[in-house]
Amino acid sequence: MELNSSRREFIRKTSIAGIGVFMLPGLVRKVAASDRLRVAHIGLGGMGNAHMRWFAAIPEVDIVALCDVDQVHLDSTMKTLETLRPGNKAQAYKDFRHILDRKDIDAITCATPDHWHSQIATLAFKAGKDVYGEKPLSHDVRGGQEMLKNLNRYDRVFQLGTQIHAGDNYHRVVELVRSGILGKINTVRIWKTGFPPDLGLAAYQQAPPNLDWDMWLGPAPLSDYAPQKCHFNWRYFSDYGGGVFGDFWSHIADVVYWSIQPKGLKSISARGEKAEGITDVAKWMDVDYEYEDLNIFWTSEPPNVPGAAARGIGAYFEGENGTLICDYNTHEVRIGGELVPDLTKVPVSLERSPGHQQNFVNAVKSRTQPESNLEYARELTLPMHLGLISYQLGRKLYWNDKREKFIGDREANNLLSKEPRKKWDLI
Repeated sequence: MELNSSRREFIRKTSIAGIGVFMLPGLVRKVAASDRLRVAHIGLGGMGNAHMRWFAAIPEVDIVALCDVDQVHLDSTMKTLETLRPGNKAQAYKDFRHILDRKDIDAITCATPDHWHSQIATLAFKAGKDVYGEKPLSHDVRGGQEMLKNLNRYDRVFQLGTQIHAGDNYHRVVELVRSGILGKINTVRIWKTGFPPDLGLAAYQQAPPNLDWDMWLGPAPLSDYAPQKCHFNWRYFSDYGGGVFGDFWSHIADVVYWSIQPKGLKSISARGEKAEGITDVAKWMDVDYEYEDLNIFWTSEPPNVPGAAARGIGAYFEGENGTLICDYNTHEVRIGGELVPDLTKVPVSLERSPGHQQNFVNAVKSRTQPESNLEYARELTLPMHLGLISYQLGRKLYWNDKREKFIGDREANNLLSKEPRKKWDLI
């Protein structure tokens, strides 16, 4: 299916072989032992291995621990690390809590399924660790609130794994939009094409001996093991992920929320169709967001605007004077309907990133917050959660932006948090 290939292509392109703008170029410099950062990686699937490769390429980072509930993933990643860092002394764990107990670890990265993100990050903050966490920030609104509260309480550093944020293209789009060249922005359209795969009927069976299925489930509801629900495909089940919408929202909405910082969300209206097979997420999903002076539309098909049809993912800013269309790596500006190729008159005003992971390392050392910091990441992620709730309930919802509550809708408010399984409510 298109989504499977596009998701795996993203992982491939952002691996060490195709690292591009996401990493710092000067990787051969020597770093004093006293200036080294000790990092552990939790969750060792596709993105977890990308995390490990990225950080292994940073000279001042020592990878001291790896963790996964699947022994096969753990053994494979240990072997990969040995090829990248021969003679390393990283230790292997199946339970991330042993990593948090270690006083000699400075920071963790987290690339588990979504339903573990906020608990692991919050527990890491409490244990005195900084966190590089894969997107989305959390699996519900409450999780993000808890993360921010504890980050501030324990004076921690957090970077959301929106690696595209570090690229020059997004920085330049933000400069152009903020410059006023488009005039006042009234409408933004964002989209991602592709459907979840049809996973067929559930093949329930005993979990393989290499996998701790109970811990993999963790805070999610108890469920029998089926291979279709586990590695990679977990994103197509609402107990663990958010489907295509939840998988890609943070990447493409990032350039929108960074550019215009919308405030005063008033209503959310989602519609869609359930995917085939055992998955319970949307096959396609469109969401209308109404702000005080702005409308943002998420669609599962490209909008009918110039340049959109050729892009499987993108954002389109509609201003009073012109438009801007972009995807991860390109952008085009039209003023009065005419393409404007030369925009050198708009000055460079944003400092460019040294690389998304290096930005995190620098922030940890300087005790500052990186570009995709938690406060910003929570504002970016919140509308995603609200869109999923509107889709689940099948109706338009009204939002109190200051109280972070739905207006007059107890059923919707109850969905702002997912009650964790008692055994795995660790916070």
